[in-house]
Amino acid sequence: MKLSGWTNTLLSGALLCANTVAGIQLDLSSDASIKQAASTIARNMLTYYVGNQTGQVPGLLPPPYYWWEAGAMFGSLLDYWYYTGDSTYNDITEQALLFQVGPDNNYEPTNRTSDLGNDDQAFWGMAAMSAAELKFQNPGDKQPQWLALAQAVFNRQAVRWDTQTCGGGLRWQIFSFNKGYNYKNSISNGCFINIGARLGAYTGNQTYFDWVDKVWDWMVDIDLISPSFQVFDGTDVTINCTQLDHVQWSYNGGVLLLAAATMWNQVRASN
Repeated sequence: MKLSGWTNTLLSGALLCANTVAGIQLDLSSDASIKQAASTIARNMLTYYVGNQTGQVPGLLPPPYYWWEAGAMFGSLLDYWYYTGDSTYNDITEQALLFQVGPDNNYEPTNRTSDLGNDDQAFWGMAAMSAAELKFQNPGDKQPQWLALAQAVFNRQAVRWDTQTCGGGLRWQIFSFNKGYNYKNSISNGCFINIGARLGAYTGNQTYFDWVDKVWDWMVDIDLISPSFQVFDGTDVTINCTQLDHVQWSYNGGVLLLAAATMWNQVRASN
């Protein structure tokens, strides 16, 4: 597959950073060189993963890594396979994405309640959405399918939309006994927007787009997204979201950029 356009730009930029730190040889004019560098990075990343070994839990990274980081890792391996054509890690990716779905097939595994925030769940849901979009290998007939898993995450989070405080928004944490339950943050709401925009584009269901508009407008209204499109970390329900933590994380902007691009593509296609 030819690596070109924005794909080449994004992948090359990431690999350039790795080249600076780790001394990976990279020729940005060569697809073969880009693929080789990506292969090196993927292989090195997987040295941290033991979930496919006997006696270990598929889908989990060892401490100090969090559950959501494993979801992000397998999402990146989906992109790696799609853009390079290398299927080396496809089977362990499928195994992990299916093992962590939980008893209700919605990425709420019972053994992760201590760190199961809306954002954590969403990282696995975004990986499932990528698997659907990229036409990743289908699970067996008795297994949940990728689109259904992404929809299940979205549906679970939609009912958590909290209008009792701050006029709306998702809380950071799902369970009230977890630290951060009173926090409404950009990554939880941004991931929800991300999945919603992509589900709308994939299914053509306007309801998803309506949710995206509502959540985005709420983030703008309380200034989580500033007039100059800075994305701030979050705010607290105990003060009715009247003050913000102005720390900015790149992944907040990242999930929203993909959502915005997806929505823009829909507007362009309809005109």
